Order: sequence, then structure tokens, then C-alpha cells
Amino acid sequence: MIDTPDKQVRHVYFLSNRTAITAETLGHSLLAQFPDTIFSSVTIPFVDSEKKALNIVQRIKTSYERSKLKPIVISTMADEKISLIINQSDALIVDPFESFLPDLEQTLHAHSIHESGQSHRISNQGLYESRIEAIDFSMLHDDGMTTKLYSQADIIVIGVSRSGKTPTCLYLALQFGLKAANYPITEEDMDSEELPETIRKHSKKLFGLTTNPKRLAHIREERRANSRYASIDQCRFEVKAAEQMFDQFKVPFINTATMSIEEIATKVVQASGLHRVSKPIIKNIGM
Repeated sequence: MIDTPDKQVRHVYFLSNRTAITAETLGHSLLAQFPDTIFSSVTIPFVDSEKKALNIVQRIKTSYERSKLKPIVISTMADEKISLIINQSDALIVDPFESFLPDLEQTLHAHSIHESGQSHRISNQGLYESRIEAIDFSMLHDDGMTTKLYSQADIIVIGVSRSGKTPTCLYLALQFGLKAANYPITEEDMDSEELPETIRKHSKKLFGLTTNPKRLAHIREERRANSRYASIDQCRFEVKAAEQMFDQFKVPFINTATMSIEEIATKVVQASGLHRVSKPIIKNIGM
């Protein structure tokens, strides 16, 4: 992104000596609170040596000299020596380890291991394998390609073409460990005025996605320009018919037009009463 005279760009660095996923997630959440500011971000994972840290400090310095705006660094650097080097840069440093760990240590009367990457490691092999299995299931059962194992699905997402079914199911598998299949509602299904036979016997697992016809037309236009499939009239017809089907057969559904995939997946889990597949972080103590 190039700086402009009217609105300058604020440079942001997501740093970690591991994957930097946590730094990115935290950073994007914080920066989203400033919609009128233009940010240009770069993610630098595996900052695991003093040499790399010194190169980043120089990079931040150069950025500051060019833009005349103090850069922002979101860091989850657990290595204290490397953190000290990064802290020498002329930038605003946001470090959750420094901000929160001391208070947690004091409250828990315990020392933290002060090591990043713990949330992303395979500390529970069974949990890891269950998520891989869920991802495989969702990919195999994408867009109605096969329906043989619907009985094993935790949820079956239905909706018209390009309403967000595939990315939602993959996110449900990856982040929630759920076996999520998706099935497209076609014009033939709409004309029959019945739930498609394939999914009828699994009606309790169904969850519908709908969207705004204009947004749907825009998305379809990018995929198949100037086609009946992408026309606003066709999109209006399909969205209305799908929503009528959801209402008629009491299929819960949400409008995804203004939601991110993360929001859609979370809403689906919440509304359907499903639970994230995860390991407990608190040991059960016999009483």
C-alpha cells in the first residue's frame, strides 16, 4: 500500500518467534476498532534469532523515517532477549505477554513458562486427529458431491450457490472440529416445494445460509459474468425461494450478507446448539 498526501498509511508489524497467528488475530481485532485509519501490515513469523530481530528493528526504523508516523508492533515474542531488541525500535509495542502474564503470575502464585506457540502445538494427538478427520469429511462432503455419510455429520449446511457454505463448513471443521457437510439448494429443489430427498431424513441437522440478492449477484458475476446465474432477478428468485423453504420446513437460518466467515461459523454453532471439540484446560478434581 502506498502512502497518499490525503491519508497516510500507518505501518503495522505482527511479530512472533513462532507462527505469529496469535499476533495477527489480536492485532486485527484491535485495529478493526479504527476504521478511519489506513493500515499496511506485514506478518513476520519465526523471529528466533537476535540477528533477525536486529534486521526487523532496522526495517521499522526505515519505515518510520519514510512515513513520519510511528509504526505499531503487535508482538507475541516469548524470548526475553529478542523482545528486548524489538523493544528498542521506535514503535508502539503491544505485547500481551508483558501486559498480562505478570498479573496472571501474581494471581495464580505461579511462574509462567513464557513460551509462545503453546496454543498451536499438538499437545493432544487425539484432538488433532479428530480435527483432521473433520476437515477431510467436510472436503469430501462439499457441495453435495457425496451424501453417503450424512448420518455421521454434526451439521449439514444448505443454501443457494455462493451463499458461503463451503468456507463456513471448512472453518467449522478447522476451528471447531465439527464434521460439517454442505448441500446446494437448486432450482429443481425449489420447484418441488419439498426438502430434497437426500437431506430430508437428516432434517434435524440442517442449517440454512441466505444472503442479500445484490451481494449474491456481485459474487456470482465474478464467477460467471453476464450470465442468467448472476442476474439480479435470478438471485432474488433463489434467495426468496430458499428462505421460504427454510421457513416451511422449520430449518434455522441466518443471513450472511454482512458477516465474516468467523462470525457465520460461530453463529451457526451457537444457534444449532453444537459444541466446539476441544480439550478441557482444567483438570477434574475428585470431591
